[in-house]
Order: sequence, then structure tokens, then C-alpha cells
Amino acid sequence: MGRMGAILRLTRIEHSLMLVIAVFAAELISGGIPQPIALAASFVTPIFISMASFAINDYFDVGVDRANGKEDRPLVSGELRKCDALYVTYASLAIGMFASLLINTYAFFIAVIFGALAMLYSYRLKETLLLGNAYIAFSMAIPFIYGDFVVSEHLLYSIALVSLMIFLSGIAREVHGTVRDYEGDRRRRVLSLPRLIGKRGASAVAAALYAIAIAISVYLFLDIAPFAHNIAYALPVALVDLLLAYVSVGYLVRKSASFYRLARNLSLAAMGLALVAILIAPLTYALLG
Repeated sequence: MGRMGAILRLTRIEHSLMLVIAVFAAELISGGIPQPIALAASFVTPIFISMASFAINDYFDVGVDRANGKEDRPLVSGELRKCDALYVTYASLAIGMFASLLINTYAFFIAVIFGALAMLYSYRLKETLLLGNAYIAFSMAIPFIYGDFVVSEHLLYSIALVSLMIFLSGIAREVHGTVRDYEGDRRRRVLSLPRLIGKRGASAVAAALYAIAIAISVYLFLDIAPFAHNIAYALPVALVDLLLAYVSVGYLVRKSASFYRLARNLSLAAMGLALVAILIAPLTYALLG
């Protein structure tokens, strides 16, 4: 695909598609599918702002990526120049912001906040204790809030709970990542949570965050529409909760590199499955209700 393929790799387009699923799920939960123009615009905004965030991240990280031998990165391989990453960033931000303007003021405001945080993360927050982890978790939760405000003028309780559940899970996964990267952070003198309170202490924090997220997922099934007593939601989420519980306990009792690799993949699969469950819930709610 040449240059276009390099741009798609630079911007990690697969992540953008996951954000679209989250936005669409939130729209369904919050009131249904919006008008065609608003629906299309609601997808364009997260796609392009996410593309901008990855492009600017690689712009600032090109030296580190080169030192780590990441030849698959277009800026490292020479397929794209650093200025190309900036052009992609500016163009993607402009497209994403304009699309949000076609929806409503709330959508535009959320797009501006997320775009600004994405730039700040790449420039400064990434290696700041917990703030970088919190941004990544926030970037996983914000599509649900954004999708809610596409079709609603207030934050629904159900969306708030889903966003909190995703946010807590995201921070927990990021904290586990800092446990996994402890030696590298120590050599680079990055102040991560494991360096502050130890790997076991950080693992305990992550386990507590996962436990709260699991409790929220159960509460959703027990009492909050469209998740309440919805078997189509309960079955995949039960597997998600089991995977996250396994990962949480494993980080407390196991320290091998092989387990860390397995846990990373399991937690990623769990987050993807949770996204599917959240999308399925409103689609099946009317049938089950």
C-alpha cells in the first residue's frame, strides 16, 4: 500500500475502529441511532483524533523507538519523515474537530478536550507518575461519554458506570504494564508506581482497581438497563471478569516474563470482549425485554 499503508501503521487505524464500536454502543444505550449525518460525524471524530494522537506520539518517540530497534514504525524505517507525522496530526485533528461541530456543542467540547490531552500526553504526561496511565485509561472511557452526548444532553447513569468500569480497568492494565516494564523504567529513571511502592504493592493496587471494575459489571447485570438480567451481556462479561481476576492474582504471586506476556494478551482480549458485551447489551435488550 506504500505511503498510505505507512500512514495507517503510523496512526494505528485498528485502535480507531475499536473507538467507533464504543461510540456506537453508547449511542444505542443512550437513546438510539442518531440521524445519518450525526452518526457518520460521530464515527469520524474518534477515528481521526485517535489517528492524530498516535501520529504525534511517534513524532516525539522516534528517538526512543529507533534506539529500541522498532523498525516497523514508519518514522524509524524512513517510510515517513517527522514532518509527515506532524502533517498527519494537524490534518487529523482538523477533520475530527470539524466533524464534531456537525453534531452539537457537547461533542465539540469533548473532542477538544480529548485532542488537547492527546497532545499533552505525548509531550509531557507519558512518563509522569500515574498521569500517563490515567490518560490511557481515560482515552478508553471517553468514547462512551462522547457517544452519550451525541444523542443526549446529559450523562446517563448507565454510561457513567460503564465509563468508570472501563476507566478503572484501563488504569489497572496500565499499572500492570509498569510492573512488567520495571527494569526498563529503572534504567531510564522513570518514576513509575512500582518504583515508588514496589512491584507487589503496584500489583495490589491494580488488583483492587480490577475488583471494583468487576463489581460494577455485576451491578450492571443486577440492576441497570440495558444490562439488567441480560444473558447476552452476562455470559461474555463473566468470562471477562474471570480473565481479569486470573491476571490480578497472577501478578501478585507470579513474576516470570512468560506470565507477564500471557497476562498482557489475556487482559487485552478481556477488554475487547468487554467492548463486545457492552455493544450486545442494547442490541438484545428490546428482544429480551
